[in-house]
Amino acid sequence: MGLEGRRYLVAGARVAGIASAEALLRRGAVVTVVDRGAGEWVDRLTAAGAEALVSDEPPKDLLDRVDEIVVSPGFPPHHPLAVAARARGIEVYSEPELAWRLRPAGAAPWLAVTGTNGKTTTTTMLVSILRAAGLRTEALGNIGVPLVDAVDSDLDVLAVELSSFQLHWSSTLAPQAGAWLNLADDHLEWHGDSESYAEAKKAVWRGPVAVGNLDDAYVARELRRHEGRRIGFTLDAPRQGNLGVVEHMLIDRIGEGDAHEIAVLDDVKPSGPHNVANALAAAALALAHGVDREAVRAGLAGYTPEPHRNAPVATVDGVLYVDDSKATNPHAAYASLRSYPKVVWVAGGQLKGVDVDDLVAAVAGRLSGAVLIGVDRAELADALARHAPDVPVVDVPRTDDGAMAEAVTAAARLARPGDTVLLAPAAASLDMYTSYAARGQAFETAVRSLRQ
Repeated sequence: MGLEGRRYLVAGARVAGIASAEALLRRGAVVTVVDRGAGEWVDRLTAAGAEALVSDEPPKDLLDRVDEIVVSPGFPPHHPLAVAARARGIEVYSEPELAWRLRPAGAAPWLAVTGTNGKTTTTTMLVSILRAAGLRTEALGNIGVPLVDAVDSDLDVLAVELSSFQLHWSSTLAPQAGAWLNLADDHLEWHGDSESYAEAKKAVWRGPVAVGNLDDAYVARELRRHEGRRIGFTLDAPRQGNLGVVEHMLIDRIGEGDAHEIAVLDDVKPSGPHNVANALAAAALALAHGVDREAVRAGLAGYTPEPHRNAPVATVDGVLYVDDSKATNPHAAYASLRSYPKVVWVAGGQLKGVDVDDLVAAVAGRLSGAVLIGVDRAELADALARHAPDVPVVDVPRTDDGAMAEAVTAAARLARPGDTVLLAPAAASLDMYTSYAARGQAFETAVRSLRQ
């Protein structure tokens, strides 16, 4: 696809922004890149032929010389640059939409995954299944690898994780099959309200096949309304056309005729009902693409879980310690907490405007104790006081490198043999850590120090 002379503004110079700018330059576009911070990107993109602007506020005349804008997914709809561009009729979209538009004829199909939780686990499960079928594939998109770098590759199929941000900033992107895993309030400060967040997620179904979670009331309702081909998945016995669970077996009833076993529960890693649902979603996407059932089972059995997702760390004095730092919202934390009968809960961080009252009320009976960290820990403390007044709570106010060690030590004192000390923060990590992974690593380091 040639873009000679077409003028693009790339807003944001991190991984996706740099990849977008370079992809556009390779196709002859005129590219300006703007970011608040200077760095290696300036020399790199200037050498490639882009104009680089380091500025908190782009020049007022910048939109006069722009035909289209590619924004970092972190740019919210109410960002002044996006608002001004739309008012002038300038298209604004993000890197996955650009990648979709840049696909050559005969490009590899996309199998896409979205949802409030479970996206990365499902996408990487899908990759394992597709590779077991002998297909060349990669996990791309929100998982960290830009799609614009893959559109000209020799891959057979792309496994694509898409966030609500990326889907919001798209308009033509239409994967061959798209899976919507679940929906719970998250990122409301970005989207503005629950309805806008849900509408963004639904965009994953623009293509011919919609895969949806029948155990999620909102997703199931929207799937019933979908006009294209529909495949549902459930943790109950499936009806014709869906996937589900019967006793210890994952069952495929997508096609006509008999039900077929595609895996057993022991094949699914990490454990927990939410990960069985993730496995069913990955299987549905693969089967929709024509992969056989034997490859589905082999892919799930051979799957290596991603770190910091319901990952056992150690058992110390009869207490299991589990790192689920990726549980960055209440919906994810609930799925994790209900995987264990008695829990000392390590929680807290940035709640992103989401209420935790329902979560605490739902899991109060499982709690042996709670240790609270992070900037919004008072909201969790208030909810625990209302719904679990007899549960002992330890507040850790410090935010330095020793905070997690103090939290784990406090959790160890609260725990009894048979309990699980679970890091499932229900909150983002950036108030104290560079990422959820850094938070999880701090937890694992602190747990291992208990054994010394």
